[in-house]
Amino acid sequence: MSTDNFSPQVPSTVYLDYMGQGIAARKAEAESNASTQGESPDYPGQQVIWRLIQESGESLRDELRTLAFMLHDHPEEAFEEVFATEEITKLLQNHGFEVQSGVYGVKTALETSFETPGYDPAQHPSIAILAEYDALPEIGHACGHNIIAAAGVGAFLAVTNMIKTSEVKGVDHLDFEGRIVLLGTPAEEGHSGKEYMIRNGAFDGIDASIMMHPFGFDLAEHVWVGRRTMTATFHGVSAHASSQPFMGKNALDAASLAYQGFGVLRQQMPPSDRLHAIITEGGNRPSIIPDTATMSLYVRSLLPEALKDISKRVDDVLDGAALMAGVGVEKQWDVHPASLPVRNNHVLARRWAKTQNLRGRTALSEGILPDTLAASTDFGNVSHLIPGIHPMVKISPENVALHTKEFAAYARTEEAIDAAVDAAIGLAQVAVDALADPKMLIDATLEFTNSGDVLKVGDYLA
Repeated sequence: MSTDNFSPQVPSTVYLDYMGQGIAARKAEAESNASTQGESPDYPGQQVIWRLIQESGESLRDELRTLAFMLHDHPEEAFEEVFATEEITKLLQNHGFEVQSGVYGVKTALETSFETPGYDPAQHPSIAILAEYDALPEIGHACGHNIIAAAGVGAFLAVTNMIKTSEVKGVDHLDFEGRIVLLGTPAEEGHSGKEYMIRNGAFDGIDASIMMHPFGFDLAEHVWVGRRTMTATFHGVSAHASSQPFMGKNALDAASLAYQGFGVLRQQMPPSDRLHAIITEGGNRPSIIPDTATMSLYVRSLLPEALKDISKRVDDVLDGAALMAGVGVEKQWDVHPASLPVRNNHVLARRWAKTQNLRGRTALSEGILPDTLAASTDFGNVSHLIPGIHPMVKISPENVALHTKEFAAYARTEEAIDAAVDAAIGLAQVAVDALADPKMLIDATLEFTNSGDVLKVGDYLA
C-alpha cells in the first residue's frame, strides 16, 4: 500500500490577514483625508487644459482597449516583443506620428515625440512617458504590461491630440512650450531593458519621466526594491561516489552549503530586503561526485547602500562554501544590469494623486502598504537619473498578486481598460503640467537634487 502524499501543505494566511487589516485601516483614513483634493487649480488655465485632456483621453478608449487586448492575446517575452512594437507603431502612425524602432541599442525599443511650435531645447522642458509591453513565460501578461503600454501610448496621444486640436480651435491658456517623448521600453521582466537604453542615451536631455503599473491598489507612491542577479558556478573534481569518493571534490556540497548559508544570512538582513537562490545544476548521476554545480540568485534591497552591502555578504557566503568543500567558485554578478530601488518624486506623485482623485480614485501615498510588499523594476535606474514617478492603478481585487494567472486574467477586463484610460489621462495631465507649471518641475527637480542627485547603477556597483 502506497503511503505517498503528493499534496503540499496549504500556506497559512494568518500574516496576510493581519497585514490586510492594517492596510484597510490606513487606506480608509487616507481616503477620508483625500476628499478635498483637486478642488483648486495649481496654475492659470489648468482646469481648461485638464478638461481638454480628459476629453482627448476618453476619445481614445476604444483604440486603447484594442491595443491592450491584442497585446494580452499575443504575449511576448523580453527582447522578443515584435508584435507589440508593430501594433503600437501602427496606432501611433494612424495618429500621424513617425516612429523609430530599434532605438538606443534595443531592437524592440521604440520612440516618437512631439514638440510645441516654439520649443527650444535650451529653454523648455522635455518629458518622457514610458510604455512597457513584455510578458512572462507561461503566464503571459501576469504583470499587466499590456495595460502599461495602453496607458503610456494613450497618455502621449491625449497630450498631443489635445495640443493639436486646441491650436486649430484657438483655445486660450495653452501658452506653454516643451517636448513630450514616448519611449517604448522592452524587457523589464527578469531583465533591465531601460538600463541598456540609458547607457545608449535614451534619457539624455529629458527632465522628468513618468509611467504607471497596474495593481490591486491605487497608489501614488510605493516601494520598489533594487535587484541584482548572480550566477555562481562551483568547480570541483569528479570521482566514483562508491569506489573512490575520497578522490573527489564535490561541487554540489559547496552549492548545498551556500544555500544553507543564505538561509542563515536572512536572519541578519533588513526586513524589507530579499535573497532568493536556486541550484540549477548539481550533477547527472548519484554514482558520480559532481565536478560542477551552479546556483542562480537574486538579491533585493530597499536602499542602494544596502544592496551593495548584501552583495558583499553573498560573496562571502559563496567563498566560504567553496573553501569548506575544497572547490573553486566562479561568480558572475549582474548577468543582466542591476535595478536600483525606485526613488519616488513626491512633488510629481502629489500631482498624480490629484489627477486620479478627479477620476474617482484615491491614489494612496507611500507607507499605506508595508515595505515588505515590494517587487523590483528597472524604472528604478531611471528614477536615479531624473525626477520620476511609477504609480500603481487598481485593476484587480486587493488580494490578487502580481505574476499570477489570476492577475493575468484581470489584465484583460473592462476594469483594466478603465484603469488604462484613467492612467492615460493622469499621466497626460502630469506631463503637460510639467510644461505649463514651471514651479512644479522646479520643485520636483529640487527635491530630486536634495535626495541624492544622479546615481548611475553601472558606476555605483562597479
